[in-house]
Amino acid sequence: MASGKRMEPAMPWSPRPAPRACSCPPAALRRWLPLLAWMPHYSTQWLRMDLIAGLSVALTVIPQALAYAEVAGLPPQYGLYSAFVGCFVYFFLGTSRDVTLGPTAVMSLLVSSYTFREPAYAVLLAFLSGCVQLAMRFLCLGFLLDFISCPVIKGFTSAAAITIGVGQIKNLLGLQRVPRQFFLQLYHTFRSLGETRVGDAVLGLVCLLLLLLLRLMRAHAPPVHPDTPPGVRLSLGLVWTATTARNALVVSGAALMAYSCDVAGHRPFVLTGEVVQGLPAVQAPPFSVTTANGTVSFTQMVQDMGAGLAVVPLMGLLESIAVAKAFASQNNYRIDANQELLSIGLTNVLGSFFSSFPVTGSFGRTAVNAQSGVCTPAGGLVTGVLVLLSLGYLTSLFYYIPKAALAAVIIMAVAPLLDTGIACTLWRVRRLDLLPLSVTFLLCFWEVQYGVLAGTLVSLLVLLRSVARPGVQVSEWPVLVVQPAGGLHFPAVEALREAVTSRALGVSPPRCAVLECSHICSLDYTVVLGLRELLEDFRRQGLTLALVGLQEPVLHVLLSADLNFQHFPSLEEAEKYLSQEPGTQPHSFSDDPVPEPSLPC
Repeated sequence: MASGKRMEPAMPWSPRPAPRACSCPPAALRRWLPLLAWMPHYSTQWLRMDLIAGLSVALTVIPQALAYAEVAGLPPQYGLYSAFVGCFVYFFLGTSRDVTLGPTAVMSLLVSSYTFREPAYAVLLAFLSGCVQLAMRFLCLGFLLDFISCPVIKGFTSAAAITIGVGQIKNLLGLQRVPRQFFLQLYHTFRSLGETRVGDAVLGLVCLLLLLLLRLMRAHAPPVHPDTPPGVRLSLGLVWTATTARNALVVSGAALMAYSCDVAGHRPFVLTGEVVQGLPAVQAPPFSVTTANGTVSFTQMVQDMGAGLAVVPLMGLLESIAVAKAFASQNNYRIDANQELLSIGLTNVLGSFFSSFPVTGSFGRTAVNAQSGVCTPAGGLVTGVLVLLSLGYLTSLFYYIPKAALAAVIIMAVAPLLDTGIACTLWRVRRLDLLPLSVTFLLCFWEVQYGVLAGTLVSLLVLLRSVARPGVQVSEWPVLVVQPAGGLHFPAVEALREAVTSRALGVSPPRCAVLECSHICSLDYTVVLGLRELLEDFRRQGLTLALVGLQEPVLHVLLSADLNFQHFPSLEEAEKYLSQEPGTQPHSFSDDPVPEPSLPC
C-alpha cells in the first residue's frame, strides 16, 4: 500500500533542482527527453512505488477502456488498443510524474459524435488529431487554448457528463434499439422503461451502490502513520487495495456471476460478447475505407469528420494540460506545457498505427496514480505492459462482462465531471460569465462543436466588451482627473473621449482636466489619433488636458506622433500648473455635485 511520506524524485520534479555533474546530458537534450533528467537518479524505492502505482492504474484502466469503447460506439477491443501507447510515449517525453494518457469519457463522447461508429474513422481521427497537436506544438500555437475560458470548459464537461450518463441508462436497464442522439435517446429510454430486463437493472444498481460505497471508503480511509500497529496497517492496506481496484473488483464479480448463470443455462444479463484476442496489427491508419456502396476516399472522410478535426485535438490538449497543471501544482513541481503538447500529439499519431482512437490525459486515473505514490513516469510502463497482457490472454474472459456493470463504471467515472456548484459560484463572482456557461451547456446537447464554438465566441465577445468599454475612474481635484482602469486600446477611444468631454467640456463653465495614464502600457495608432482630437477639443476652448504618469514606451509613441501635449510626472505637479490656467478655479461642490466614480460598462 502507498502510505506514509511519498518518495519524491530528486529530478526533475523538485522545485529547486540540485546541481548536476558535468557528465549529465546537455540541457537541450533533457528538455526534449525528460527521461534523461530523472533516470540517472532512479532507485529501488522508486521502483517499488512505481510498480504499485502502475498496477493500480492498470486495474482501473482495463475495465474503463472496455466501457469507453462502448461510449465511443466501437468494439470493446478498441478501448484496450487505445490504453497502452500513451503509457510508453509518456515514459520518454512526459514532464509530469502523475499523468496517465489513455481513453477518457469526454474524448470517447467526441469520437462517437464524429466517427459514425466506424473504427476506420476513429483511427484516422486519432492520426489527424495528433498531427494537428504536433503542428500546434512546433508552431507555438498552444496559446490558442487560453481562449477557451473556464465557464466554457465547465459547460462542456457538465453537458458531456449528462450525455454520457443518460447514454448508459439503456445498458444499465438492458434496453435494446435505443438511438444515440441525446434527445431521441432520452425519449426512447423513458418510452421503453416497460421493457427493462430485471436482471440487468438489479445488477446495474448493485454495481453502482458498490462502486459508490468503495469510493466513499477510499475518501474517508484514515492515513497510515509510521507508528500504526501492524494489524491495523494490514487492514488499511486491504481497504486501500480494494477501493483503488474497485472497478476491476466490481466488473470481475459481475462477470463471474454472469459466467455462473451461463453454466447453469440462464442468460439474465446482456453481455459484452466477443472481444478480439491478441495485440493489434501494426499498420498505417486507413486513408480510405471500403463500404457496401463503394470506396470512401480520404478527402470524403475528412469532410465527413468536419469540425471534429478541430474540436477533438483542442479538447484533448485542453484536458491533458489541465490535468498535468492541476497535479503539478498539488504536488509542488513544474511541467513543460510545450513538451506536454508533444507527448499527447505523438501518442495520438503513433497510437493510430495500433488502431487507437484519440486519447488524452485522464483525471481519474491520474488521481489513482498520484494517490498510489507514483514517483516517475516509469509507472506507466507497468500499466502499458499489463494492458498488453490482458489483450493477449484475458480477452476470452471479457466475453462474460455484463454491459450493466460497465455502464455502472462509466456513470461513476463521469459523475465528478458534473459541477453542480459552478452556476452559484459564477453568480457570486461575475454573473456575466453565466452567459458562456449556459450557451455551451445547452448547445452541447444538440451538437458538441456548436456548444464549444458558441461558448468560446460568447467568451470572446465578453472579453472584447471589456476591452472596448474599460472602467473609467473619475475623481475631483481642483481639476478633473480621469483614469482608465485598464489598458487603452482602439475600441475604447471613443468611450474615453466621451467620458472626458462630458465631464470637463460639457459642464458650465468648462474646465481643464488631467488624464492619469499610469495603467496604460501601450498605444496603437487609432488611440493616438483619438488623443490628438481630444487635445484639440480642449485647445479650441482655451483649456488644457494634461497627461500624467506616462510610461516610457507610451511617451515615446506620443512624441513620435508629434503630439503637442503637457506631461507631468505626478498629479500634484499637474494641479500646480493647471491652477494657473483659466477655467481651473476650485470646483463648487454645492452648485455641481461631484459625480460618482463610474463603474465598468
